[in-house]
Amino acid sequence: MVKVEGLDKLLAEHPFFKGMDETSRKTLAGCARNERFNEGDYIAHEGKPAERFYFVRSGTVALEFHVQGQDGLVIETLHDGDVFGWSWMVPPYEWAYDIRAVTLTRVISLEATCLRKKLKKDNALGFELYSRFVPVMAKRLYSARQQLTDMYGKS
Repeated sequence: MVKVEGLDKLLAEHPFFKGMDETSRKTLAGCARNERFNEGDYIAHEGKPAERFYFVRSGTVALEFHVQGQDGLVIETLHDGDVFGWSWMVPPYEWAYDIRAVTLTRVISLEATCLRKKLKKDNALGFELYSRFVPVMAKRLYSARQQLTDMYGKS
């Protein structure tokens, strides 16, 4: 049996879960694990299956987009309290970019298959979680737009 007590507490401390009821957090904690990545470790690679999503507890990660023949373009740098990995929500469930730990990074991750099963059974929890992810997705798209404007918007 999986012990989720500690993970539920860690989820409750993360800003993404602020205001979420305890029952919902405990349900999500059943899909969670605590992870650590060293500086320079890749957490995800573009085009690979998006099997988890992540909540940064401490550290810094870079979301990188690759353009053929060039170094990776950092779309956004994330820190304590941020979230990444919404690719688990949208088929074909593949990462849209690389994720690299810039510093020692501690995260909580949720396993996508486990989570999708729970959300199919609990529509209210699904609505709650998706409502929290939509602003994250909008912010990420805005950041990508800003980077493209910085690169190609020069006249």
